[in-house]
Amino acid sequence: MLTVLRNSWALLLGMMLLMLGNGMQGSLLGIRGGLENMTTFQLSVVMSCYFLGFLFGSRMAPEMIRRVGHVRVFAALGSLISAVLIMYAVTPNWIAWAVMRVLIGFSFSGVYITAESWLNNASTNENRGQALSLYLIVQMIGIIAAQGLLNLGDPSGYILFIIPSVLVSLAFTPILLSVSQAPAFESTKPLSFKRLYQASPLGCVGMFVLGGIFSAQFGMAAVWGTQAGLSVRDISIFIASIYVGGLVAQYPIGWLSDRMDRRTVILWLCVAGAVGLMIPVVWDAPFVALALVGALAGGISNPLYSLLLAYVNDYLDKTDMAAASAGLLFINGLGAISGPVITAWVMGLIGPRGFFLFMAILFAALAIYAVWRMSRRRKTPDASAAFTAVSPSATAVVVEYAMAEGEGDPAHDQDDKAKR
Repeated sequence: MLTVLRNSWALLLGMMLLMLGNGMQGSLLGIRGGLENMTTFQLSVVMSCYFLGFLFGSRMAPEMIRRVGHVRVFAALGSLISAVLIMYAVTPNWIAWAVMRVLIGFSFSGVYITAESWLNNASTNENRGQALSLYLIVQMIGIIAAQGLLNLGDPSGYILFIIPSVLVSLAFTPILLSVSQAPAFESTKPLSFKRLYQASPLGCVGMFVLGGIFSAQFGMAAVWGTQAGLSVRDISIFIASIYVGGLVAQYPIGWLSDRMDRRTVILWLCVAGAVGLMIPVVWDAPFVALALVGALAGGISNPLYSLLLAYVNDYLDKTDMAAASAGLLFINGLGAISGPVITAWVMGLIGPRGFFLFMAILFAALAIYAVWRMSRRRKTPDASAAFTAVSPSATAVVVEYAMAEGEGDPAHDQDDKAKR
């Protein structure tokens, strides 16, 4: 662990500052948009545009890196992010915000691909698993801490928009000054969507549905809190609880999924999510209960993301796992684009409770589909890859990196030998 920190501290510090800036601006827009009298639908479009930009960035950034190099792409996109974060406060118009969110999503996608490539290059086969764990922890810490920064100023002013801009600008200093050599970059040609679906219908459908759940959680939580009349402090605590739940639950659920039928774990996680999220729908719950529901939602959706990746890989050859990751992330991104807009529509019908109802319906739908798929495909293959915790904000670079690490898990290899 100390070796990883010594070799990659600049990257990890830079990523934490990036997540501070990104996590802060996402929550801040939901709050400021309410103060600017933007409608729930308008804000949902703004939030969806981030995922649209991220999706474009994940497809275009590799070509940009190959053409001009990691350093130029990194510096250019970082400068664009910093500028846009300040422009939010200058132009409080939902159409302008939507355009800027596309730019932010595109830029962060390119920045993540570059940083994750460097992280992979700085790691060895012996410490790659530790580096991945630290990367996940640093991301979560950054987003959780970002919610606390929301309480440092007035969301109707400028200071809270300047802080994330400064944090993002500072994030590039340790990375660019400490990393001496840019890694070689090779993109992986993804599998066709038809072949992915044939390999695992549950995995593909699950990724699409989960995209809607993620974007509702992370894009609309602040909008929901503003509509529900919560203070900035309570909104920041609620959003932080989602990430805390995800951080705590990743490893216990991963341990369980490597020891039993993954479909069973997927099914019961979805049932728990549907039931838990219905609590605020049918009951006027106090804030403490809402925060616990948030932690439950995050504690289910974050591990479910990694679990679906591992489940799809159970039906693929190891040589196809890296290629499959790009297709799965694209499917997840398509689901994420529609999530905030549909959430806003449901909230428009029944009020703030629609935020929880939408996610509960998606969890229930995925549970029903899992039961149907279990009736259609009874045999579960021996696991081809161990569960590896992956953040939903990760790009194909780190997902491929995680899958390769899962393949090389010594304990997992011993289990495979015993099965054969």
